[in-house]
Amino acid sequence: MVGALTQLALVVAALFTGAAVYVNAVEHPARRRLDPRAALQEWQPAYKRGAVMQATLALLGFVLAATAAFLGAGTLVILGAAFIIAPWPWTFLAIMPLNNRLLAMTLDEAEAGRDVHSMLDRWNALHRVRTLLGAAATACLLWASLQL
Repeated sequence: MVGALTQLALVVAALFTGAAVYVNAVEHPARRRLDPRAALQEWQPAYKRGAVMQATLALLGFVLAATAAFLGAGTLVILGAAFIIAPWPWTFLAIMPLNNRLLAMTLDEAEAGRDVHSMLDRWNALHRVRTLLGAAATACLLWASLQL
């Protein structure tokens, strides 16, 4: 049971990390090529969809890893659980103020010269921390899985 929970947590952490890498490495560079109005128009609904998916994956990964840890899976699984849930407080403390500004911005404001691209670049840099936390969780859970 502990091994299965650890491996399920690993799969979920890898899915979280893959989605986060995609945002940083593919979605943001593509969005960067758009004019400010179009970039904001693409980011706003993409953020809302991505936030639900990544929050769900982080929570599910945490529950699976924490349960495995509670059942005796060991220190690496405890670390994996901590790393996979860490994007939640990071998002609320560091990224949410910028998210809220971008979500509140109208397309007319974006077109009128608000520096959408610099705000989205800052958002992408902050999002990279989420990516690194997911990668750390994935690495810990993979290492733990290999020791089963």
